[in-house]
Parts: sequence; structure tokens; C-alpha cells
Amino acid sequence: MSVKSNKKILDDMMNKYHLTKEEQEELWHSIKDIFNHKEFQRRMSPDFPHHDKINLGEHILEDTIVTYILSKKVKKSDYNLDLALKISMFHDFYIEPWQNNLKNKNNKFHNKHGFRHPIEAIVAAITYFPEYFKDIDEAKIIIDGVLHHMHPFPVRLVELTENNVMELNNWDQFLELDLQLAATMCVCTSRNKIGKYSFSRSLFKEGRVMSKADKIVSKLNMKESSIAGIIALVSGKNKNLSK
Repeated sequence: MSVKSNKKILDDMMNKYHLTKEEQEELWHSIKDIFNHKEFQRRMSPDFPHHDKINLGEHILEDTIVTYILSKKVKKSDYNLDLALKISMFHDFYIEPWQNNLKNKNNKFHNKHGFRHPIEAIVAAITYFPEYFKDIDEAKIIIDGVLHHMHPFPVRLVELTENNVMELNNWDQFLELDLQLAATMCVCTSRNKIGKYSFSRSLFKEGRVMSKADKIVSKLNMKESSIAGIIALVSGKNKNLSK
């Protein structure tokens, strides 16, 4: 599908959630550069199936709309709406489809997609959108929000080693990261750690709001998921997609 067709999908979603014209313009202004990027458009394709009926890009967009709605209810004066929306647009920006993908057959359980994908997502975000990570204070909020968006589900610890012990699909991108940003990822996953996992929630309100939005959207989508789709959450294999 074309960028224009995918923009129509976003417009329909915003109308579905009853966003006013002004709200739609504000949301679009914040996310348009990410949305129009070829890497995000790739995640809007059938190559990136998500929960049965929707693709990954559609899931990300719905999360972003709900993040926007929840953010409007936050009364803190220092809350940064733009950063919350960037966390949402990047939270599942991982590099390879998670279902029926031989590349996701990792050797160790703690490196499975569920534990690993927030790391791949933020690495890809930094790689393709370095301009959003030049301010280290803003970068910390985005990185922390993406890494802990699955809370209370844990994220795998980020480890700076010579070997690919994390088994990332974008390990080559990880090796090219600015050392300060890579170190920030390590610090973010060092909180509340047990073994190879961090059970922490995001330190920042922006990340916690986005995490709540993800739970709301996932709950809505789960109601429409097939049994095969639900099993795929654990196994990574979806027989419906194979058919």
C-alpha cells in the first residue's frame, strides 16, 4: 500500500476515536516525520502481521492515538506530549516480524522476542531517527519509555559485550550506537533486575502513560484474536498466517 493509503488508515483510526480536527492536526504534526519514513511504512505492510487482523504499523498507530488521548488528561505542567507520542511510535519499532520468522528462533529463553523486542525497537529508532536523541535528557525519557513499555512484563537486560549474547536481530545497529545512548539503555534495564530481566516500570510519566495505552489497545485487540493468534504470543508460530 502507498503512503497515501496508509495515511487514510490513520485518519480513519483518529475518526474512530472521535478526535477533533484540531486534535488530529496536533497529533499528525508530532508523528508525521516518523510515519512518512520508509522504515515505518515497511511496518504497515503485510510482511509485519501483528495480532491476526492488523499489521504492526496499525497497532503502533492505535497505541499512539490512545497515548494522545490519555496524555490530554495529564495535569502535570512538565509533561511532554511530544515525547510520549515518540515513545509510542517507537515502542514496537523492532526490525523483524515476530510471527513465523526463523530469525526469531533464539537459543536462550531470556532472548525470546517478548523479552528482547523493546531493545531492538529502541536501537532501530536511534538508528533511523538520530535527531530525536541528540538531547540526552529527552533521549533518556524516550529510551526508558520504550524499554519498559511492557511492564509488568519484564525486558531483557541490556549488556555491553563483544559477543551478541542478547541475540538481537539488529545487533549490527546496536554496535554502531553512540556509547552514551548505549550506556543509558544499560542503566534503564538495571533497575529492579532479577537474573537476566528488569521488572521496572518507566521512571517517567510519559513512558507510564504510553504503557497504559498499550494495555488498553492490546486488551481490545485480544477480544478479536483467534486461538492461533493467542498461542502465537508464546510460541511465535501462528498457523492462521501459515495458511
